[in-house]
Amino acid sequence: MDVVLDDRLLIEELLVGLDRRNAQLHTTSYWYYRACRAAVAGAGGHLSGPFRELPPAEQGRAIASMLQLPEEIGLPRPRDVVPIMVRVAGRHPALNVLNLEAVATAHLLHATVWLSPRGATGMLPHVLGAEGLTWETIKPN
Repeated sequence: MDVVLDDRLLIEELLVGLDRRNAQLHTTSYWYYRACRAAVAGAGGHLSGPFRELPPAEQGRAIASMLQLPEEIGLPRPRDVVPIMVRVAGRHPALNVLNLEAVATAHLLHATVWLSPRGATGMLPHVLGAEGLTWETIKPN
């Protein structure tokens, strides 16, 4: 089963691991960027909080793990995702680019989207459902 992780769950996977349930993990460029930005320049919020909770010696390792995305976590090529984003934007013109990329990536990979509880609020779950895509809320450890 292919799964697309949101930014918070990507952080969780890299810091402590997720229950993968035999899933092949992927993420999007924007979610990966937001996770890296939270690691490097975060202020202790929803995304950067997990890094600030680590002892100082472990923070450096955690940040390095974000900046070197493991090969086993898929990151689809923009040349494959962008045309799908354009089609999705035509059907959902109010959707922002971050969410367009998530929907397009799920379409491209025929994947389920795993959203953190905070990520499951807002418009993305509605659009995923309207697009016939599956999603689940996964609580970080």
